[in-house]
Amino acid sequence: MKGELKQRLNEIPDKAGVYFFKNRAGEIIYVGKARSLRDRVRSYFLPTADLKVSQIIDETVDFNFILTGSEKEAAFLENNFVQRYQPKFNLRLKDDKSFPYLKLTTSERYPGIYLTRKVEHDGAGYFGPFSPASRARKTIHLVNRYFGIRGCTESIPGKRFRPCLEYDLRLCSAPCVGFIGEAEYRENVAHARLFLEGRTERLLPILREKMNAAAERQDYEQAAHWRDLIRTIEEVRERPKLISASLEDVDIFGLAREAAQAAVTVFIMRRGKVVQAQEILRREPENTPTEKLLTGVLKDFYRDSLDLPAKILLPALPAAPGDFAARLSSRKGKAVRILAPQKGRARKLVDLADQNAASLLKKRNGEGRALRQLAEVLGLKSPLERIEGFDISNTGGDEAVGSLVVFEGGRPNRTEYRKYKVKGVTGPNDVASLSEVIRRRYARVLAEGRLRPDLILVDGGKGQLRAAERALRELGRPDIPIISLAKKEEIVFTPKMKTGLRMDRTSPALRLLQHIRDEAHRFAVSYHRRRREKKSFASALDGIPGLGVKRKTALLSRYGSLEQIARAPEEELAACVGSKIARLLKEDGYDRRHRD
Repeated sequence: MKGELKQRLNEIPDKAGVYFFKNRAGEIIYVGKARSLRDRVRSYFLPTADLKVSQIIDETVDFNFILTGSEKEAAFLENNFVQRYQPKFNLRLKDDKSFPYLKLTTSERYPGIYLTRKVEHDGAGYFGPFSPASRARKTIHLVNRYFGIRGCTESIPGKRFRPCLEYDLRLCSAPCVGFIGEAEYRENVAHARLFLEGRTERLLPILREKMNAAAERQDYEQAAHWRDLIRTIEEVRERPKLISASLEDVDIFGLAREAAQAAVTVFIMRRGKVVQAQEILRREPENTPTEKLLTGVLKDFYRDSLDLPAKILLPALPAAPGDFAARLSSRKGKAVRILAPQKGRARKLVDLADQNAASLLKKRNGEGRALRQLAEVLGLKSPLERIEGFDISNTGGDEAVGSLVVFEGGRPNRTEYRKYKVKGVTGPNDVASLSEVIRRRYARVLAEGRLRPDLILVDGGKGQLRAAERALRELGRPDIPIISLAKKEEIVFTPKMKTGLRMDRTSPALRLLQHIRDEAHRFAVSYHRRRREKKSFASALDGIPGLGVKRKTALLSRYGSLEQIARAPEEELAACVGSKIARLLKEDGYDRRHRD
């Protein structure tokens, strides 16, 4: 498994973004940010004495990533995802403390600017977020100093007769004592808003005019004031794209196409924060118009969705966008707009989604090459979209189990994994056990009309292959392609290649088969281990009067092992199985036999 993950490191681009590590249940266990995704993720697979990193990699069976415009933007996105998914290994950022924003009030005669961590629908202007928080405070300082906007909450007009210290420090224009008129103050507020919104193309000509006018009247101190502000705002100001202070509900679609393959990335923004990203792969004829392709994507994506946005941003408009928007609006009860922006922040959002879709397509094409190579080597029709892998696990014939793993498009689909308890085989007979599992699996597939695989892979050699072939013939489906992969020698056996096929050890096709085989083995062994532990646990408790299956299950669920029961206080055991059984567990020496 870890070898397969290492091989995938080459898929990761040398760009800023957020990465996700997932466990075998598909749960996100760690979220991180990076200036270079390739370097950062690669570092986790190097030898390390860091216990946390080792634990993360031990539990990781898959990883994914999202590209961002910068490392700072990745930090904002990391915060959103950690708060949403609460990954077990992210010790920071799990509380609901958010990045700071700046609030420019509008309801007062003389608006003020303040730092806040909460964005509300109160008519005020909100700007940010800022990271670190010191950057927000520096921005307030600039607005106070260069635009004279107050940072206090005093009532105006009030009882003050002289300005406070902020005026003496040139951090306020002192509207509280009438040192500036309302019209001039409002003009300064408008300029400050342009500055905070990053609309420098409108603000800079105004400031240059003010600077030149002050210089002409030989007010050089004032001219220097405007000159310093111009220099400050001419510096590149990085604005996060994937987070908004306007509390928008927006779905942002990105698209990439190559031949018959199409990749779509969807950023789901709720209340101004991107909280989820989804990936979609589709096969369409090469000549399918983009508007038709997007129409199909939107129909599938929103078919059963209850969480509809107020706005949908796309790289191009679908067919009949007005009709589709009307249907979504009817379901939502509010207007839903479908847009294909050509410029501005909305276009930048779509461009970023397009970049992620292109990355997804590149990754998918790499997996596609392995599938095409495998089909060519085996003499099968391409593409091999669905491959199902099987393995058997037992110890001396005890608690024999089987596993089924499903790979679609060269990637594991863990929602389709299945486990089997072998019922009709006595003793350690892997071949007969595999035959039973294959028969049970495809009898159900055929009876229920489920999707059949393009290829079946079984772990083992000629014996396992013959057993699987026989099971398929008995079901009347000898046409489903089947192969086996023997360990150590890594020889592929097929019905037509009796002596086996030795593939190049570096072949993408062989690496894919090994991944499927190893995943089926891991899944079977973990299920077998759980069953043995459960049986061992139950048998160790046999003979205790009154302790039946139900109470054994309760003990297993709460304590997990015999040692934990032995260490538990009698009062605690009594709460789980009753005082009489708890006393018996302690009195017959059970706790001494199983302590340490």
